[in-house]
Amino acid sequence: MTNRQIKSLMCIAVVMAAGLGVAAPPAAAAGRRVHPGDSIQDAVNAARPGDIITVMPGTYYENVLITKRLTLRGFGARTVIRPPVTQAAPAAPAVPAAPAAPDAQAGAAAAAPGAPAAPVRAATACSQADTGICVMGTPEQSVNEVKIRSLAVSGFKRNGIWASYTDRLSVERVISEKNGTWGIAQERSTRGVFRGNIARDNTESGIFIANTVEREGGATDTLGAVVRRNTLTGNRIGVTVRRVRNLSVSGNLLTGNCGGVFVVGDEGEPGAGAMTIRGNRIHENNKFCKGNSRLPDIQGVGIVLTGAEETVVRGNSIRGNVGASPLSGGILLFKSFVGATNTDNVIQDNVVRDNQPADLANQGTGTGNRFVGNRCGTSVPAGMC
Repeated sequence: MTNRQIKSLMCIAVVMAAGLGVAAPPAAAAGRRVHPGDSIQDAVNAARPGDIITVMPGTYYENVLITKRLTLRGFGARTVIRPPVTQAAPAAPAVPAAPAAPDAQAGAAAAAPGAPAAPVRAATACSQADTGICVMGTPEQSVNEVKIRSLAVSGFKRNGIWASYTDRLSVERVISEKNGTWGIAQERSTRGVFRGNIARDNTESGIFIANTVEREGGATDTLGAVVRRNTLTGNRIGVTVRRVRNLSVSGNLLTGNCGGVFVVGDEGEPGAGAMTIRGNRIHENNKFCKGNSRLPDIQGVGIVLTGAEETVVRGNSIRGNVGASPLSGGILLFKSFVGATNTDNVIQDNVVRDNQPADLANQGTGTGNRFVGNRCGTSVPAGMC
């Protein structure tokens, strides 16, 4: 074969590859490493979208603000983020503050199970001086595909991790402990994945997913958020999902909290629900949490639905949740504080034993709720076991 023929064949191969859409493999994401004594925030600020930031073992005294697509990963319990020694705000990109809600609205937003004792304004929900890691988009532009992996956030005045206006946020194998409000929290966001985390000893919920904390309003569609295989212990409530729809809470271990899982709606439209709570172990959530002017005491609570619709509670193990609160018991359809009813929920194939005052309870005036095939000893009204 002549040189001219070889060159012709090579040209034909290039053209055919182009026609078939064959392209060079994409460049790997850039990697950055942060060592003790370095600033995580400086690395975040310098990162380009898609970068991977690896935080080496050690303790980092700072707050971190993320406003772009990236991966932040550590070495599990050996990588710890704690509050800065001085509470000065870090050098980070400015985030526009959302407007504060009127006092009446903020107070009403907190008047449901799982809400903090004091109103939380959107402008302060992710105060950099109070929260470990903030992931913040804006109403005009969400921040997408942020991944937080294998690190610990501990001892912050407000939240361990907080996210607003995000899509496909992923938090996995994170330890969030001893924070003053929520361990891991998200609002106004879609398709979040919270998997394999430990949230313990947080003042409010270990994991908290809501439509918004700043105002009243109908439930928002999370487009399939996932809360899976987390360990939640020592919190006021293990998992709270408030005024949201279309998500799953599955395979989690909840024990030693005041309450296990709370699904909270209100009279807004659309209603909260259209979700699945399945395959969780919810045992002995008998810590006592004192009530206040808006909430009763919380103790011995397995699963509570209040103002929920079209939610499936199936295949859970709910044992030994004992208390004397109006919310106590195994699985409770509770009359809403604001008049919303539970409608068309299915409670099926759960093992609900040794809970007090009852394994199953259906309160309020909702319709279409079904209790099917549950293994339980006591119910209110009688006859559901």
